[in-house]
Amino acid sequence: MSTAIASQTLVDISKQADPYQLQSIDRVVALLDMLSESDVPLSLAEICARMGLHKSTAHRSLIVLERTSMIERTPEGRFRLGLKLYELGNRAVEQVDLRERVQPFFRRLSMDVGETVHLSVLQKTKIVYLDKVEPNRRVCMTSKSGTSNPVYCTSMGKAMLAFLPDNTREEIISKIRFTRFTTKTLCTREALLKSLERVKKRGFAIDDEEIEIGVRCVGAPIFDTNRHPIAAVSVSGPASRITVQSVPGIAERLIRCCNEISRSLGIHERRRSKYSSPLFHHYSN
Repeated sequence: MSTAIASQTLVDISKQADPYQLQSIDRVVALLDMLSESDVPLSLAEICARMGLHKSTAHRSLIVLERTSMIERTPEGRFRLGLKLYELGNRAVEQVDLRERVQPFFRRLSMDVGETVHLSVLQKTKIVYLDKVEPNRRVCMTSKSGTSNPVYCTSMGKAMLAFLPDNTREEIISKIRFTRFTTKTLCTREALLKSLERVKKRGFAIDDEEIEIGVRCVGAPIFDTNRHPIAAVSVSGPASRITVQSVPGIAERLIRCCNEISRSLGIHERRRSKYSSPLFHHYSN
């Protein structure tokens, strides 16, 4: 982006009577766009000249972006885009592509088990729902795409946590603020870690009325080509339908579905859980 274009962009933005306009955010977006168009890292003076900004104003924006790893500073003190943007871009592509890829598997699983099926991804200490398929039932789940729930008391959250690298899992758990939603909610780090050990052994996780009494969920992870969990799928329904006796059969179908999705993303089928193990039948957290 040339100096004239960058400056004109800021002028145009400032003239807009947009009620949702935030000048500092608009400035940051313009700054990122400018850095993305440059073939070489830029100095503070070059950024100020190209964007028509005062040095102190540009410096404040750069410091915020550097702190969040959106940009990085070279040893020479020049600025370029940071790897955080690469990570976010990959996540965005994965999430958009993932919703399309899972649909055939998703709908087949929902029809097979006769319950609501969810897709979610991990965002810090929460899971965010990306998609949902509901069977033709009178009693269905009230969750909506874009909403979130704590990672420690959801089947999908625990399914992803269990298979993350140790350091990543520890970093996430250290930031959790445990809140009790029901008498069954896991409210300590120790209880969560014990639950995750069982999840990793059997290949699936349970939300046994931990967020809402009367609702039980079974969750399993989807893996990328590096065998890292990038998302999770769950089967959710009233505890009167998803009973202790029905959990093993639901979990087997769910794991098969997740393996199929993972294979569609390029990973070989992971080793099947030992369904004959007592851990598979004793699913309590």
